[in-house]
Amino acid sequence: MAHARSLLFAVYWAAWTTLFLAPLAIFLLSGSPQRPIRRATRLWARGILGGLRRIVGLRYVEEGRQHLPDEPCLIVANHQSTWETLAFLVLVPDVAIVAKRELLAIPVVGWFLRRSPMIVIDRAKGTQALRTMIDGGREAVAAGRSVLIFPEGTRGAIGEPLRFKRGVELLYGRLGLPVVPVALNSGLFWPGGAATRSGTVVVSYLAALAPGLPTAEFLHGTEGAIDRELNRWRPGGAAGLGAS
Repeated sequence: MAHARSLLFAVYWAAWTTLFLAPLAIFLLSGSPQRPIRRATRLWARGILGGLRRIVGLRYVEEGRQHLPDEPCLIVANHQSTWETLAFLVLVPDVAIVAKRELLAIPVVGWFLRRSPMIVIDRAKGTQALRTMIDGGREAVAAGRSVLIFPEGTRGAIGEPLRFKRGVELLYGRLGLPVVPVALNSGLFWPGGAATRSGTVVVSYLAALAPGLPTAEFLHGTEGAIDRELNRWRPGGAAGLGAS
């Protein structure tokens, strides 16, 4: 049943995305205005989340949202699934996501992500990718937008300890923003390369860290806090949410 629902959702994804070809053409003719494009991108993401809820039975809840400040901040989240890449477009309106270049290859969606704009980096380019990330982060903050990064660099299984890659501490140091760590258990329901399953994704916003901390304290405060929160859903953890 889960496989059949996943196939039906894939059909829905394609059909819903195709509907955005018309707005894409209109935006192209009107000079690709960023704010309308971001609104359309959020609408697309809401439609995807709605399809997951109705077709697959995959819902989500937010915990600790009061930790998100009203002003721009740096959001640091673990990465387990495609789910959070889409969901944060809705959860944090106008967020600028540090995204890998490969996402731009997704038909229609890649066009909207590039022109939203997101902070698109080529991870193979090392120092240049870091410079692009910092410059893009500064531009986003200047426009009043928060910045989101998945510092693991790729999706990880929920049972694995977090390992932040180089770059998140540079972004923290250069942007001078408060940091909100976020823990998600999306990998329980939409693991990489596997069928989506019904259940409830938990998005847990943790206590914010102030800007200007020493690098070691920043890393301990973010990586450690998210890793401890993930113990809720790891085998033998304190709590969990079922899947079917």
